[in-house]
Amino acid sequence: MMFAVIKTGGLQYRVTEDEKVRIGRIAGEPGEIVQLGNVLMLGGDNPQLGSPTVSGASVAVEILEQSRGRKIIAFKKRRRKNSRRKRGFRPEYTVVRISEILTDGKAPTKKAKGKPTPKAKAEKPEGEATETKPKAKAAAKPKAAAKKPASKAKTAAKPKAKK
Repeated sequence: MMFAVIKTGGLQYRVTEDEKVRIGRIAGEPGEIVQLGNVLMLGGDNPQLGSPTVSGASVAVEILEQSRGRKIIAFKKRRRKNSRRKRGFRPEYTVVRISEILTDGKAPTKKAKGKPTPKAKAEKPEGEATETKPKAKAAAKPKAAAKKPASKAKTAAKPKAKK
């Protein structure tokens, strides 16, 4: 099984073909094929290590979605100095599908798969349509009066201890 270790956005990812990965934002529209050239290692039957990258190797990815992550809040406080700083941001991500792992400077050959279209529900012919009647509400039962809980018996006060 062929795999590659790529570097993008300051992070390294171990990827195989047809795998979905969420990486830092890269330029492109959903459905585009983009080549990532920072391949640090190729693995499989004959592994190749790069110094720092493998020459002529690249990974072709299909962009599936551009999205943003949940908010990350960086709160800094210096105690006893009335100094507080609150700063937040939402990191931007790109969800990609690894379409090919390329070697020897080859160009990508596979086309974008695209998102699968949802299947339409089968409609019933007009003659077979059955009408559903709304269910009748159950007869309202009179509510029983709520009983008060029995009062607790008061206990005698304890005599104070002498010193």
